[in-house]
Amino acid sequence: MERRVRATPALIQDYVRLFVNRRAYTLQSARPHPDSGRHYYYRPKERGSGAPLHLTEKTVWDHLEGKITIGLYAINPSNQRCKWVAIDADYKNAMEDLVKLQYYLTQDRVDSALEMSRRGGHLWIFLAVPLLARKCRIYIYDLARRLGVPVKESGLAEGIEVFPKHDAIGTGAFGNALRGPLGIHRGADRRFWFYGADYGLEAQMEFLKRLRRVTEEELDRFTAGKELPADIAKLQGEVKPIGELRTGGSRKAFCILDHVGKTRIMGKNYVARCPSCAQVGHDRSGDNLAILVSDRRFYQCWAGCTKEMIRAALGQPIRVQQRA
Repeated sequence: MERRVRATPALIQDYVRLFVNRRAYTLQSARPHPDSGRHYYYRPKERGSGAPLHLTEKTVWDHLEGKITIGLYAINPSNQRCKWVAIDADYKNAMEDLVKLQYYLTQDRVDSALEMSRRGGHLWIFLAVPLLARKCRIYIYDLARRLGVPVKESGLAEGIEVFPKHDAIGTGAFGNALRGPLGIHRGADRRFWFYGADYGLEAQMEFLKRLRRVTEEELDRFTAGKELPADIAKLQGEVKPIGELRTGGSRKAFCILDHVGKTRIMGKNYVARCPSCAQVGHDRSGDNLAILVSDRRFYQCWAGCTKEMIRAALGQPIRVQQRA
């Protein structure tokens, strides 16, 4: 593990003011999953009661000193606004696209901060006051379209992802968390610093505080007369009732929500206990299985269980068509 550094109370407060928009957060597991080897994120809970833990200055302190690694949520559901926008890119030549976006942001006098990630990078934009998530997303997607930067949410296998990933979230929902900057990534066993400042917490935070922040007036001007691209907006459309999911004939299609237990919504997904993990005593937190809200036919176990394994654990094996 990388040598730990010391964080000061003033630095903690600056970090909270810059990055924390709500008290919900995620934790990256300290130990890799025994099957996939990945360090997954989960919602931390209070021992005994199972109540969700809320982010505190001590949480941020431990993150910056390398004791834990947290994920931060962009949108606050009380007002559908965010303090920052982050562009995540983790594909081949991703850093080239992020640098291109960073350059063209400067044409609008928008400062941004670029940090490396394990497979690519993150480009962060900070806001003078919390601004509507929808307008933030319209601005970035419009810029990406004009520059020809691929967007993963438009249906491509590879491309940028924009945080916040939703225009709005409901009460009790969370959206999608992104690794908090300046901590130690458990899988990579290292910190990823922002370009443009010395590699130290104090220098990094001073650099971030000097960046010019986007005002509400500017964002209104950038997005005037514009809407989300049609392919992005379509993904946020209404969800069909479960009963409407059918196969081409009269037989009702398999819907995994009919077979799993308690679920809750996190971002674009329902999350539930993975039946395959449960068979071998794993997934005690009950959130390994993600089921796409917009189309319940799509589900995935973050621990690596295949669909065949999940269906077999439910006693609903996938039918194999026999070839003549």
